[in-house]
Parts: sequence; C-alpha cells; structure tokens
Amino acid sequence: MTGIVPLRRNMRFQMVWIGGAASRLGSEFTRLAMPLLVLALTGSPGLAGVVAGARMVALLLIQLPAGVWVDRWDRRRTLMIAQSFQAAVSALLAVLILTGQVQIWHFVTLAVLDALCAAFIEPVRDTAIRGIVPASQLHSAYAQEESRTHAAGLIGPPLGGLLYTLGRAVPFLAETVTLVAAALFYALAKVPRRPANQSQTSAREDGEERRPIRRGVHREAAEAITWLWRRRGLREVTAAMMVLNLLGGAFLIPLIVLVGERGGGALTTGTVLAALGIGGLAGALLSGHISRLLPPGILLLAVLTIFGAALAATALPWGAWWPMVPLVFITLSTPSLNVVLNVVIARMVPDKMLGRMGAVLSMGGMALKPFGPVLGGTLAAALGGAAALVVLGGLLGATAAAAALSRELRRFTGEIAPA
Repeated sequence: MTGIVPLRRNMRFQMVWIGGAASRLGSEFTRLAMPLLVLALTGSPGLAGVVAGARMVALLLIQLPAGVWVDRWDRRRTLMIAQSFQAAVSALLAVLILTGQVQIWHFVTLAVLDALCAAFIEPVRDTAIRGIVPASQLHSAYAQEESRTHAAGLIGPPLGGLLYTLGRAVPFLAETVTLVAAALFYALAKVPRRPANQSQTSAREDGEERRPIRRGVHREAAEAITWLWRRRGLREVTAAMMVLNLLGGAFLIPLIVLVGERGGGALTTGTVLAALGIGGLAGALLSGHISRLLPPGILLLAVLTIFGAALAATALPWGAWWPMVPLVFITLSTPSLNVVLNVVIARMVPDKMLGRMGAVLSMGGMALKPFGPVLGGTLAAALGGAAALVVLGGLLGATAAAAALSRELRRFTGEIAPA
C-alpha cells in the first residue's frame, strides 16, 4: 500500500467534500425555511407537503435517465453546469420572496427545477469518489461524507431558523451563496471526466475527451436493473429501504406542527431538528465499529426498529424541546447503514455503470419517498402533530417485523453474488 496518499491529504477528495458540505448546508437552511414559509402563506400543512413531494417526484422521474447520461457525458462539465443552474434557481426564489411576488406554484416549479439539478449532481459526486479515492480508503471516505451530511444537519436547521427570523428571504439568499461556493470547490477538485478503463469508447489523441458509443437509454438502464435483480439480498434491502424512506420522509412536517402546537417558534424548531445532526455525527464516528458488529441486513432491521420507536417517542407530552432526545437516536443508528451500503456498491459495481447503478439504487430507495411529505402533512392536518408521529412510528415498527421474515435480507452480508 506504499505510495497511497492519506485521505486527509487527498486534496481532490477534500475539495469534493467541502463543495458537498457547502451545498448540503445551504439545503439545510431552506429545508426548514421552505415549509415554514408555505405554512405562513397558506396555513396548510398539506400544501407544505405537496411542495416537498413535488421535488421528490421530479427527482424520482429524472434520476434513472440522468444516471445513464452521467455515464455518457463529460462528468466534470455536467457537475459544473448542474451546480451553477441550481444556484440560479435558489437566487430566483429569493428574489421572488424579496419582492413579495412568490406564490405556491413558484415553490412547486422551482422545487422541480432544483430536483433536476440534484439528479445529475449526486451521481457525478458518487462516481468522483470512486475515481479519486483508493479502494482501501473507501470506508473512511464515505464515513467522512456521512459526517458532512450530519454536521450540516446539526448547524443548518437552527441557523436556518435564525435566518428566517431575520427575514423570509434570508435563508434562500444564504443557500444561493453556499451553492456558488460549492461550484467553485468542485472546479478546484477537477472531477474525473470518464472512468479510466471505460469500455466501448473511442479515444482522441492529445488527451481529448473519450466519447462512448451511443446505445439506447432504456437498454443501459435495463442493464443496471438486471444487475440489481440478480443480487440476492440487495434487492430485498432495496425494497425495505423504499418503505423506510417513505415513512422516514414523512415525519418533518408533523414534527414542525408538534413543536408549534407546544409553543415553539422557528428558532426552537430549528434547534430541535439539530438533534438529527448531533446523532448523525456520533453515528458517523461509530460507523466503523457498528459495521464490524452487524452485517448490513441485520443492521437495516435494527435501524427500522430504532427509527420507529424513537419517532413514536417524540410525541410524549414533555414540552417543545423533548423531541430532541429521541431524534438523536434516529440518526445515531442510520450512518453505519449508509456507509456500509455505499462501500458495497462502490466496490462491486463496474466503473462504467456507476452512474446508472447509483441512480437505480437511489430510485429504488426513493420510489415511495415523494409520498412521504404528503403523507406526513395529511396526517398532521387530520390528527395533529403528536398523533401523526405515533402513527408513523408504528408503521416503521411493522415494517421491521415484516422485513425480518425475509431470509435473504437477514443473511445479507454485502458479499454480492449472482442469483
């Protein structure tokens, strides 16, 4: 292993990581500000859920073809264009809010455009890590990625809540700045344009871009889906993740309603949500130990069980700040699962299929997720925040019990073999 640069000195990876951290932080600012603003304008939790759901639907629809195109196109150029356009979308929304012209259809339209950008950005980032990090350092790289996500989740919501109290447009202006910064760091990282060993390409002289032989989008997508279907255990894990993402994506609006019902304002709500970041950071640090103790299948069952119990516990009548405690346990359990599954995919999937395969797995995991905010908003409107959270927690517990019946899922170790 001599000659391998330590991860902390791998400047290309660190630039990608910092760019992702900046982008994620901006998203956390508006993750809270968006539903707060929609609620302030309409008074409807259901409409707040529709806005979030529209973004997820758009991401779901474009993700698979985007993954195919990422494998075909110049990945560096794709990343820069998508990131720059995402910053422009955020800036436009901020201008609409500042001028007092924003309407619900603006939120929906711009959320869809933001999702289209994200559908290209995330696959390129995933393939970039595979291209600039040695296989022996992948676990550490993905653990650092996970820590970035939860660090942003720790400081983003309370800071977003504080920015919102300064002015409704301020969180969106701050997000624009972070997205521009992300684009600059990605430019410094010089993300690989193509896999080094990509097949079916014709190289030009003098290092010019390689161009893949064109094949149908459907055929290339089907190739990735077939790869997944033939892997025992992974397809069952994907099915369970679909339900986890549906129910896990439904709790934000009921939680905001719950804190509001107990007298908490925007800053209180943001601070409560920061508990997700506290648990996530601790979980990312412990991911190496936990992943050695539990194989991925059993780890998934544990995450489902803990998530459900913690979500139901947020409804206990102990004040607006109480949900911070169970929320810590939700994200304390999830980083290890994310890291383990990311490493398995990065090691097993051929470079030329990484964009497509990442899109297929993400699409599988997200197939039901767009309905999460709508479900959560509807339950909160009908039952109130506390009862909605209890219902969601119970459904997660039932999912864990049903998943435990799958022999393939229980025995899934990450050693992916053809069916």
